[in-house]
Amino acid sequence: MTMTTAEAGKILTANFAPWVLSLGLTVEAVADDRAILRMPWSQQLAREGGALSGQAMMAAADTATVIAIAAARGAYGPMTTVQQSTTFQRAVTGSDVLIEAVVTKLGRRMAFADVALNDESSGETAARASTVYALLG
Repeated sequence: MTMTTAEAGKILTANFAPWVLSLGLTVEAVADDRAILRMPWSQQLAREGGALSGQAMMAAADTATVIAIAAARGAYGPMTTVQQSTTFQRAVTGSDVLIEAVVTKLGRRMAFADVALNDESSGETAARASTVYALLG
């Protein structure tokens, strides 16, 4: 059974640190192997020059991966990031970012995902990430 966005949203609010929650992430969609989150534009997340901070985008990618893995497993369970590699392609200014994490392999102890971070206004890819997680429970 596919996880609902409400269930995924509860995972977000119940399992992440307050500083991650301050990114304002919301779950837009979930499916059996993916999750789409929205990070609203905020001047608080911008760096000098007005571009969205890379650190905020990396945290959003990491968070979206957790939701996607939970959706793929059918429920949240303890997990930890083993590796994340992020490539930035263009700056985001004044636009929300849609983060789509797709689980590419789900094993008993490890999960792998690809993440696209897209500037909602232009539809252009702002960054891409690949992630590896250890499944602890």
